Amino acid sequence: MKRLASPILLIIILMTSTLFTGCSQKRKTVCATKYTSAARHKATMRPYEVLGKCYSPTYVEVGQVMHGISSWYGPNFHGKRTSNGEVYNMNARTAAHKTWPMDTMVKVKNLQNGKSTIVRINDRGPFVRGRIIDCSYTAGKEIGLDRMGIAKVSVEVLGFAGKVASAATIAKQKREHTQARVHLSNFGVQVGAFRRHEGAKTYQRKYSRLYRRYETIVRRFDDINGSPLYRVWLMGFGSEDEARDFKNTHDLAGAFIVRN
Repeated sequence: MKRLASPILLIIILMTSTLFTGCSQKRKTVCATKYTSAARHKATMRPYEVLGKCYSPTYVEVGQVMHGISSWYGPNFHGKRTSNGEVYNMNARTAAHKTWPMDTMVKVKNLQNGKSTIVRINDRGPFVRGRIIDCSYTAGKEIGLDRMGIAKVSVEVLGFAGKVASAATIAKQKREHTQARVHLSNFGVQVGAFRRHEGAKTYQRKYSRLYRRYETIVRRFDDINGSPLYRVWLMGFGSEDEARDFKNTHDLAGAFIVRN
């Protein structure tokens, strides 16, 4: 038995060490948009390394803000492929970001002159220390980057899949903690069901406060007699396994997995 213990222990150590090297992390499932395929979305959300530095793409919610330096890129990249598979058009309003999902819509505001523009993320970059976003030529020109080169900016998430939420909607979502999040999969967890809509809305507010990482929604279903039943779902899980793990590790009596 002693002769077997040493090789087995060595194998276990080697297997464990590989789990903590490189840029590995649990993969998530992302739906396709009109701009980016599901396969490309999945690829662009994997950790990657550039110039010896590891980047881990992350998921964001409407209203989230980042501050840093913006630059712009144009003629040298015009006509080449971006990270989401599109052909880069320097005259379109797009941008490169190191970690936010493809097709996230953001407002870039130049904090040095007050000008702003709205762009769609379709590329990765810029890979220069301190810079958080690379605007296309047209977007950069709108906020004065063609003259300044770089500028201090704020970058605010306005929506996903190329769609922009209004300022009033974003403000309301922030107050109610119901900010939309990028859609990861169509799996969720049902946490309640009510005959009265008021009961479902109360549960929605409760779970929105408890689990802000996920989106709490209310879905109406009618039974065979036409009577409504309002179901409260937690959505925003990366996969069926993630939703099941959540259900099993939280005290949610009667909860079960659903598909939207």
